[in-house]
Amino acid sequence: MKSLFDVPAPAKLNLFLHIVGRRADGYHMLESVFMLIDWCDTLHFDLRPDRTISREDLSTPLPADDLITRAARALQVVSGTAQGVHIGVAKSIPEQAGLGGGSSDAASTLLALNRLWELKLSLVQLQQIGLQLGADVPFFLHGHNAWVNGIGEQMTPITLPAARFVVIKPSVGLQTARIFSHPDLKRDTGTATILDFAANEFDFGHNDLQSVAQLLCPSVTQALDWCGERGLKGKMTGSGSAVFARIEGDLEIGSEAGFLIKPCRNLAAHPLQGWAEK
Repeated sequence: MKSLFDVPAPAKLNLFLHIVGRRADGYHMLESVFMLIDWCDTLHFDLRPDRTISREDLSTPLPADDLITRAARALQVVSGTAQGVHIGVAKSIPEQAGLGGGSSDAASTLLALNRLWELKLSLVQLQQIGLQLGADVPFFLHGHNAWVNGIGEQMTPITLPAARFVVIKPSVGLQTARIFSHPDLKRDTGTATILDFAANEFDFGHNDLQSVAQLLCPSVTQALDWCGERGLKGKMTGSGSAVFARIEGDLEIGSEAGFLIKPCRNLAAHPLQGWAEK
């Protein structure tokens, strides 16, 4: 049976990630640019009339209570709807990569179910739910490439030129908590502005998590070396093990044992932009 909604959930790259401080409650303050790319998971939604939320893994097995089911349940509780859903999940974005796959899945779930269940919740209301699920979820709901501040909840839309990238994901992943709790993590990078970024765009800044990630996961260094050997400027994205580089001109991507290598393009906007009223 064809699903009522078949929706994409795109990944993102952090073009840079600076840690500029730490709040009293332990949360790290950051500056970053989040950029959507055309590497997507696909979610299939079928209406159920019995309030049951069920999930079918069509590719990679997921934990029983992942961000998708948690998002559906949170929306059900907030809205009080008597409807349920069966969700088929075709995963493509790897986990523990720093690509935001789980958060993107949660955001697409909230947007799709808001329509499927005819809830008519606003984008602001969905973002409030999303922030309880994870710091990156509001970005994917936001729908724009963005300059990001705070703990990830403050976003200013930006426009980026079309560009091509290659993402290199080692077979091993990295847990966010291991990096952010590491004593060697730099937490005092000076603040920047959107104008600083605009002067350099894809070559601006660095990822403060990268040096710690290389200590914890030698495969990150190997992925960076893969880029360097091809004349590319590699940089880690987010807090996972994936590395990315901008591609200009022709490049033979090929394959490499122990790595998932994915060419991609950036997106001007989220494919579900406009699915919720502002």
